Amino acid sequence: MPSRRTHIAPRSARGSLTAALTALREEFEVPDDFPADVLTEAETAAASGPAEAALDLRDVPFVTLDPPGSRDLDQAFHIERSGHGFVLRYAIADVPAFVRPGGAVDAEARRRGQTLYLPDGTVPLHPPVLSEDRASLLPGAERTAYVWTIPVDEHGLSGFEGSAAGPARVERAVIRSRSRLDYVSAQRDLDAETAEEPLLRLREFGRLRIEQELRRGGASLNLPDEEIVRDAHGYRIERRSPLAVEDWNAQLSLLAGMVAARMMLDGGIGILRTMPAAEESALSEFRGRVAALGLPWDEAVDYGDYLRSVPRGTTQGMAVLHAASSLFRGADYTVFGVRGQDGAPIAPPERPEQAAIAAPYAHVTAPLRRLVDRWGLVICASLCAETPVPEWAVASLADLPALMRASSSRAGRLGAAALDRIEAALLHDRVGEALPATVLEVRGSRTRLQIEDPPVTALGPAETPAGGALKAGANTGVRVLRADVPSGEIELTIA
Repeated sequence: MPSRRTHIAPRSARGSLTAALTALREEFEVPDDFPADVLTEAETAAASGPAEAALDLRDVPFVTLDPPGSRDLDQAFHIERSGHGFVLRYAIADVPAFVRPGGAVDAEARRRGQTLYLPDGTVPLHPPVLSEDRASLLPGAERTAYVWTIPVDEHGLSGFEGSAAGPARVERAVIRSRSRLDYVSAQRDLDAETAEEPLLRLREFGRLRIEQELRRGGASLNLPDEEIVRDAHGYRIERRSPLAVEDWNAQLSLLAGMVAARMMLDGGIGILRTMPAAEESALSEFRGRVAALGLPWDEAVDYGDYLRSVPRGTTQGMAVLHAASSLFRGADYTVFGVRGQDGAPIAPPERPEQAAIAAPYAHVTAPLRRLVDRWGLVICASLCAETPVPEWAVASLADLPALMRASSSRAGRLGAAALDRIEAALLHDRVGEALPATVLEVRGSRTRLQIEDPPVTALGPAETPAGGALKAGANTGVRVLRADVPSGEIELTIA
């Protein structure tokens, strides 16, 4: 199991931190609750239930796998052996059945764009009566879902990737999840070799898909997570590396998203999650930076292979991964197959790939928590059934990129501002102290520094008091001059 370190904000800063987080909600106009008409419509939809699905998959033993305590369960999976390969069935919450196009719930979801996970509470995309109850794939409950059926061969390759495994499809079905698994318990059981068949199949399937990711040139940073947690003792930051079972589980969503993208491109209508490849100038700069860190990138080695070879848990490795994050930029949503606001038809993109995945990709696996997935699901299901895409989806498809950009921007800025204030609270009682740190990046007269304990990332000067220049990857010491919780501002000097 990966190490987990907990750092709790001191009692002296808790009052100002609570006030600062409340002020952030007001500054970013984060809604406190859902309007009455939205709640009423959601309760009516939950009570009436979805239209009956033609396919009955209640005998398939689906399970869910999520963080401990989750109730907004978007996905359930079942993996079975088929000849020399596998068949993945991946059930996705049937949100379209509960959201009336043009209704109050739909309008509010478009305003929100996505679920916000904030230190002082979650702000859901849909009312909890849907997202945590009626539409969620809770264990033991009959639910309609969009079920992806994806055969793969013995190497983990699906039909759209050139294997003879057979075509994939998605269709609405009635399912019943058997169990709600969580990452921590699942990894513990796998490590102890006491896991049951669903997790054993997931491990085997996930490893095959990771091998395929390597072969096609996909790249993943897998940086340590910094989770902000609130409990009876206040706010704290937990820092940990992702569990292996999380990576295997993520491969299911990646595969479904890649299949969805190919369906949309072949069908001539859809919305992709795109990201351009890094510019040659950026790659050249990155090569220079990692060479200076003592971890040169051989030109004969693929970018993804290089990142996987970087030693985690070292100062140089941390600096390399931080530098690599600058190459993962420009992600966007790209629509095609409909008319734009100017009335002209929108053609598929010339380069439809998501560069980090090294394949075309679409968001279709988290409709409870992300707006765009609702459209992707109904488009792919219509293409598979060879029926017209619903008019509401066609008419509003071109609106989605702007809605998702605005939502992602707000979520990113709000999350960063909240983290700044948590980090300032962690250093509130450390003003005047000297703390060990690592130089992540040097940009002109400023450096980005990673304090190890508590885990705080902040800017500082690029020179020592004696005038010596700092270099990325170097170990140094910093002295905390100021840590202002209301603004999240931290001032450091090199010790």
